[in-house]
Amino acid sequence: MEPDSDQTKEMKKEVKKIVEKENVRFIRLQFTDIFGQLKNVSINSKQLDNALDNQIMFDGSSIKGFARVEESDMFLAPDPSTFTIFPWRSRKGTKTARLICDVHTPEGEAFEGCPRSVMKKVLKELKSMGYELFMGPEVEFFLFETDENGVRSTRTHDKAGYFDLAPYDLGEDARRDICLTLEEMGFEIEASHHEVAPGQHEVDFKYSDALTAADNVSTFKLVVKTIAKEHGLHATFMPKPLADENGNCMHLNQSLFKDGENTFHCPEDEKGLSQDAYYYIGGLLKHAREFSAITNPTVNSYKRLMPGFEAPTHIAWAEGNRSPLVRIPASRGEGTRIELRNPDAMANHYLAFAAVLKAGMEGIKNKISPPECCSENMYDLDGKTQKNRGIMKFPENLNEALQELKNSSLMKETLGEHILNIYLTVKGWEWKQYSKAVHQWELNRYMDL
Repeated sequence: MEPDSDQTKEMKKEVKKIVEKENVRFIRLQFTDIFGQLKNVSINSKQLDNALDNQIMFDGSSIKGFARVEESDMFLAPDPSTFTIFPWRSRKGTKTARLICDVHTPEGEAFEGCPRSVMKKVLKELKSMGYELFMGPEVEFFLFETDENGVRSTRTHDKAGYFDLAPYDLGEDARRDICLTLEEMGFEIEASHHEVAPGQHEVDFKYSDALTAADNVSTFKLVVKTIAKEHGLHATFMPKPLADENGNCMHLNQSLFKDGENTFHCPEDEKGLSQDAYYYIGGLLKHAREFSAITNPTVNSYKRLMPGFEAPTHIAWAEGNRSPLVRIPASRGEGTRIELRNPDAMANHYLAFAAVLKAGMEGIKNKISPPECCSENMYDLDGKTQKNRGIMKFPENLNEALQELKNSSLMKETLGEHILNIYLTVKGWEWKQYSKAVHQWELNRYMDL
């Protein structure tokens, strides 16, 4: 294990000062499992020194996919830069804070099953190439009503649409409180609005370096669900909770910087894009099917990726066109970015960011040029045209995506054998369970025939 840098030592001192000054009583040490679930161990502030010295241990065998019983001791290594106080807990009189952690082995090494460590490894490789990745995730969610017992439903509490406002947008108060809470926790909120579907919302926060962006997604999900519950609502990031409405996405806006300059921008190019940008796009498109099971990890994910709902179904790229997999927003200069439109927020964001970045890096390293830019609506192109232009379809279900992941040497290198094998096993089981279940649609369709 590498010794702390001077900067890390100073941040640890600052955390201790804040805990003492603000009289923080409890600290939650948070980490994410292989499947994107946020976990935590709560400690008393008197244990903070031990925590910052990576001395808090937990049973890794109790976390799905982490470790076997005979090698179950794991240690949490908090990142002091992630320290923040939970505003909703503080309002109740007892201040509680959190630190996001990596998971270490008893030898002090990064645990191979820790998703955050996987992402840090890919970022380190990117840094060795001279680049830094900035990410701007766009995470959507639904707010549904709950009954008198707090049981969730799929009843939306408004009939509003895109950019509508009160009185049609009945989620405005909850969304406002979500934004205020996020701002108290250090987020810079750029916009918030009602989305296309009834009960659907989006809150956009300012882009940041990729690791911070991934940590922010963890915080964002927690805040949305917590504040929604305070309003008597249930928040879900499920990709397609309503069959006939748009689904929830997690669009990933990506820019590579070198020496403080956005390397995706080139004013001399007709599209304003650099060669790095074209190669990065080429890498995303070439490896899209391979990372699909990571960015779209559930059976339900592929029910969102249907024609007519602003979700991509084909592996192509465009500028303003929103139907292909990759879109280039109009902003240029420092705002030049590549938007990947297939991911959803059920993904483990650390693994998804790592897999997507690795694909883009392969594009740059191997100089993979993308196919011709597609200006047409992808939903209107017939199969023959798609074939002639070399446009492949994105996987249509989880099983297809898992087969692509299983055969991908790039994803094996990215995730490591430990995560890849467990991921394939658990997700394969999930597909089998879904396949043998009898669904209401089947009963409605076939019972009377």
